[in-house]
Amino acid sequence: MLRRTIVCLSLLLSPVAHHALAEPSKAAASPIYGVTIPEGYRKWELIAPAEEAAPLDELRVVLGNPVAIKAIEHATQPYPDGTILVKLAYKRKQSPDFEPATVPGQPTTVQVMVKDSRRYASTGGWGFGRFVNGQPVDAAQHQTCFACHAARVKDRDYVFTRFAP
Repeated sequence: MLRRTIVCLSLLLSPVAHHALAEPSKAAASPIYGVTIPEGYRKWELIAPAEEAAPLDELRVVLGNPVAIKAIEHATQPYPDGTILVKLAYKRKQSPDFEPATVPGQPTTVQVMVKDSRRYASTGGWGFGRFVNGQPVDAAQHQTCFACHAARVKDRDYVFTRFAP
């Protein structure tokens, strides 16, 4: 009898379990902009690496979706709507295998820029997201994004990253 009950429960619950696994959970969105970490971004093409000096001491890499890559290949500015740039940042660490080398250590942030000239008209057409451990940081940190980009790289459509050939 116990075995029959377990089998019946398994048959009843299997569609629920399948449904729960098949539906991806909604990603947490950044405050102010509503930007999320894009699905599949780790398979996007490399745009450029970067190193951030102290006090952050980070290694960074910027990836772009196909719209971003096409814009870069054709030197298109401003970037077209649909462009997404993702910056991955890691603490710098000395390689345990080759002392002169620096390798990525602990991940620190994932930062996302999304181009949508209508939705983000007040911020140069860009929405921003900064995530730590997959969760967006607070609104105060997001309020600094556009001001920093506008002060330094307004003439390059607010994008710091330059293509590394």
